[in-house]
Amino acid sequence: MISRITQATTDRLVASDPGLVRLRLAFSAVLSIVVAVLAILPFHQPLTVTLVAAIAAMTSAFTVNDETPGKQAVTLLLGLILGAASLTAASVGSAVPPLDSVVFVLLIFVAVYAQRFGSRGIALGSLSFFLFFFAMFLQTHLKQVPALLLALTIGIAANAVVRFVLVRRHTDAEFLRIRRAFRARLAAVVRAAEDHLAVGGSERTRKRLRTTNSRMHESVLLIEDTAPEVTGADSANRLRRRAIEVELAVQWLTITVQRTCAEDLDEDVRDDLIARMRRFRSLIERDPRELPLISETEEFSKMLVEGSRIDEHAAPGDGVRRALAELALADVRAQRVAEHDVSAVLDAAEDPEDPEEKSSAFAYDNQTRSAIQAVVGGGLAVLGGELVSSQRWYWAVLTVFVVFIGSSTAGATFVKGVRRLGGTLIGIVGGLALALLVSGSAPATLALILVCVFGMVYMARVSQVIMAFFITSMLGLLYSLLGTFSIEVLWIRVAETAVGAAAGVLAAVVIVPVRTRAVMLDDVSALLDELDEFVEKTAGLLSGAENVSVIEKSRDLDRAVDKVRTTIEPLTHPVNLSSRRDYGWHVLTTVETIAFRARHVAARSQAGLLVNEADRLLLYTGRIRANIAMLGKAIGDPGGSGHGTLVRDDGTPVVDRIDDPRARSVLTSFGHLDETVIALGRSFGVEATDPAPSGKG
Repeated sequence: MISRITQATTDRLVASDPGLVRLRLAFSAVLSIVVAVLAILPFHQPLTVTLVAAIAAMTSAFTVNDETPGKQAVTLLLGLILGAASLTAASVGSAVPPLDSVVFVLLIFVAVYAQRFGSRGIALGSLSFFLFFFAMFLQTHLKQVPALLLALTIGIAANAVVRFVLVRRHTDAEFLRIRRAFRARLAAVVRAAEDHLAVGGSERTRKRLRTTNSRMHESVLLIEDTAPEVTGADSANRLRRRAIEVELAVQWLTITVQRTCAEDLDEDVRDDLIARMRRFRSLIERDPRELPLISETEEFSKMLVEGSRIDEHAAPGDGVRRALAELALADVRAQRVAEHDVSAVLDAAEDPEDPEEKSSAFAYDNQTRSAIQAVVGGGLAVLGGELVSSQRWYWAVLTVFVVFIGSSTAGATFVKGVRRLGGTLIGIVGGLALALLVSGSAPATLALILVCVFGMVYMARVSQVIMAFFITSMLGLLYSLLGTFSIEVLWIRVAETAVGAAAGVLAAVVIVPVRTRAVMLDDVSALLDELDEFVEKTAGLLSGAENVSVIEKSRDLDRAVDKVRTTIEPLTHPVNLSSRRDYGWHVLTTVETIAFRARHVAARSQAGLLVNEADRLLLYTGRIRANIAMLGKAIGDPGGSGHGTLVRDDGTPVVDRIDDPRARSVLTSFGHLDETVIALGRSFGVEATDPAPSGKG
């Protein structure tokens, strides 16, 4: 019993943090603080200066996320220079008010605008802003600047030591942990499918299926990203292909289970299917190094035999049995490639384009508008914050910065403001309880501060509410450490947060507002461009005209879908009670299905597979690309008319006439992709022709 609970807890932890990336970042932040504090102690600096060293170490630990150690080192060096300027400006401004508020608000514009330069811009903007904020929080003075710069240097150096020496990223170990997470999440999807079938389908189990599939997809993407770093170039694409095949098989299992729930099943059939899935889940070994043991079991052989015997006149439940067999086979193939197979890759990898190179330093776009809104919101926050507290108005400005970082629409700003305020309210209770608990004990206070830092960094990518809770609790402990703690101070913090959230939302709604729907249309249009390129390149690969990595192209499409998902979140969030919520879910589900169908095509495409059917292939893909172009035109001009009608397959390239089952499978997958594009067209009012009288096979 205990071992089962321990195993389940371990699986949940591994699955929640693939590769333990968040755990490593959180531990690095805490260790950086400890190293910085120990390094500055021999200089016998006051507590405020010591805290600057700790803050510099902490912020550089979780903001600097460049791809390579070399780029990280450059960002840390630039952060030292900009951080020194930020600390100096804050110390000078405190002596000449209201210069500090003016500079602080202008710094918001710079930090938000810097998002266009990718991870380095976000890191440098955030580092400069937070150092300015904490300088005001600690009430530093001009005469302390030399000591503050020393503390800043020690803090960033401490993080460099932790980052490059003490807690280095080991790609082999990380890849193994990601594969473990893959196993745990695979088991989670099967478990969710069991529950869905057991209750005959429900909204709760359907939502769980969606969540577990999404988390499974996240693990697959991590495997694809990490594979080139830990395997040879010859096997990276092969591994990516196999990982996608497993994901497709998992998604097909969940689709089949949902369809089966709509049928009238005998209890014996239902129990048999649940038992099969439970047994399959028990065969999914947690440790990838023990694989592929599943292929050596009797159950595995039975799955394959039964799956191959199922014909068009399948008995009830045979769809689930076939899906289980296909999943077992795909899983074994993927694990064999990950462990042993270094076969030559079929596709030539392309160098992905650097998104940072696409950004213009001076362009008026959504990010520029967000920066303008942020600076106006910051000005309003200063005015409102001064009315609440002339000493702690900077809390309101901090809230404005937080709600605008990573937000490009009014809806996203509103949702982040609500989350920030909610986390702060909860954090007030936590901060008060912790401060009273360790009152008078500096070591205990420091220990709890480190716990809060760990929780803040660990949960930053998971929940803004929980992150805000840890931040507020940490600040309450800092007030206690500085001897300025009181319940009144904490309530001022809540009031300033509310003022900042209101100022940010007001600026986002009134000042050159960026509507969520407008950005969604832009993102969907960009997704269609990626889809068109994917179809074009895949057709070239299949016809033998060119040799490209369609796996990479499908990943580009996945990134475009992720962008749409982020943009649509305000429409689907529970705080949105309008009818657009269902509309947002429909659009999101459809674009996710497009990505799923594209991965299906990518996993089955091989160079020259349809070289003898090139003309037929071009007819097929040409119609799909024409539909994509027409839909893109309609989305680009939503108020226009006369965009035409999307065309369904009229039966011209008949799949049944192709003997090669692999070629038929690819064309069938293209057909499913085309139908999903047509489904997306319905979301935007674009009609389609009536279905062809004959199927595609």
